[in-house]
Formats: sequence, structure tokens, C-alpha cells
Amino acid sequence: MLFCPTCGNLLLVEESATCLRFSCSTCPYISNIKRKISTRIYPKLKEVDHVMGGSAAWENVDSTDAVCPSCSHRRAYFMQMQIRSADEPMTTFYKCCNNKCGHNWRD
Repeated sequence: MLFCPTCGNLLLVEESATCLRFSCSTCPYISNIKRKISTRIYPKLKEVDHVMGGSAAWENVDSTDAVCPSCSHRRAYFMQMQIRSADEPMTTFYKCCNNKCGHNWRD
């Protein structure tokens, strides 16, 4: 997008008898297009935060008897969060106590 240097409005592309040109719809500004103009600007992506607080969320949590679906270990850490509306029950999240596994799941 290019803007008119005179009035600041958006320039339109129109076809003349000999070439394409930029023209302003509000003032008499006209400029012939002599070469291809292209520019790409990629937006900077935001850094994604871990929804459940990352590894710090699992510090100082209790453990319970629960079978890991990944390694069948019989103990897991757990925490509860309200992720739906207030009239719905809390969701329980588990993390396997086996240090080699560390699988996360919810119930």
C-alpha cells in the first residue's frame, strides 16, 4: 500500500494507455509505475506461556494412588484447576511420579 504524498490518501492502481500508474482519488496526483514494488513484513510472534504454569506449577503438590497410562507406575502427583464454568466440577491434572516418565494427563 502506498499513500499520496500530497494528501495522504491511499493510492489506487489504474491502467493508462502506456503503463500502470498510481493515482489519488481525491487530488490530481499521478505517478507512473516504473518497476515492481514488493515488501514483506512478518509480525513478531508473541512468546507462548505455559497455560498451567510450567514446571513451577508442579512444585509442592501432593501425590496420590493413580496408574500412569504411559508407564503403569502406580503413583502420581495431582492438582486441581477450575477450567470450565463455575457450575462444572474441577478438573484434576496428574503427573507421573516416575522421573523417567513424567507423563501428564487429566481426569
